[in-house]
Amino acid sequence: MKNHHLKNILELNIGVIFISTSGVLGRSILFPPEITIWWRCVFAVVFIGLFCWYKKYDLKIKSRKDVFSLLLSGFLLGAHWVTYFYALHLSSVAIGMLSLFTYPVITALLEPVFFNTKLSKNQLILSGLVLVGIYFLTPELNFENDDTKGVLMGVISAIFYALRNILTKRNVSHYNASKVMFYQLMVVILLLWPVTIGSEYTGTSNWIKIVSLALITTAIGHTLFVNSFKNFTITAVSIMSSMSPIYGIIFGMLFLSEIPSLSTFFGGALILTTVVIESFQSARK
Repeated sequence: MKNHHLKNILELNIGVIFISTSGVLGRSILFPPEITIWWRCVFAVVFIGLFCWYKKYDLKIKSRKDVFSLLLSGFLLGAHWVTYFYALHLSSVAIGMLSLFTYPVITALLEPVFFNTKLSKNQLILSGLVLVGIYFLTPELNFENDDTKGVLMGVISAIFYALRNILTKRNVSHYNASKVMFYQLMVVILLLWPVTIGSEYTGTSNWIKIVSLALITTAIGHTLFVNSFKNFTITAVSIMSSMSPIYGIIFGMLFLSEIPSLSTFFGGALILTTVVIESFQSARK
């Protein structure tokens, strides 16, 4: 039992590291975000589909309720990815990932709406600290500034991500994680397909990065992450995945030479500290 638990922790942490590559890959790919996401999903569906075929997983959906749930969670996943990649393109890996990582606290604020639980005073205080952290990430309250736009996009992406994870938690309770990811990716492909018509694609390096994004970040990283919902609570996953922005910033420093400012470090530290506090508090309930 102990070995099995350690295996689950190891798989989640590998998934978090792989997902962390999204920052440096998403920022360095020169295609528009919606085009990048579409091709990312196309390649990832092929990888996951081949894996499901090899493992002989049944891809049948059991009920209409599940169809609706997978459609909605797929839409939310696509909206999360597109807004997140716009955040990366507008600002930096550090700002994009740190603003996205407001999602665990946003999840705590949204849970009372979906599960009829009471919002505590501590959660309101922690949410205020997140707002302070976002303030330090934002260079100026000017929506003509790209970094400000990046922070806004990152927070919007976090809202979509929180909603998607809440829905996906239910999906993986009775479906394999690979199957859930397969259908969510198919929804994103269908939704974004119209915007790809007439687009031109150049640059070999872009394609290498997109395939890497599809295989490493999506097919492996996100599938391991979604699978962890079976083994841990969303709260525990939030605690362990709080290293993701740190990994992402390190990748950005190594591969893109992006050195975050002191205000970015301070704002990010506030956000991550708040995430960990909220996660531990929720775990005790």
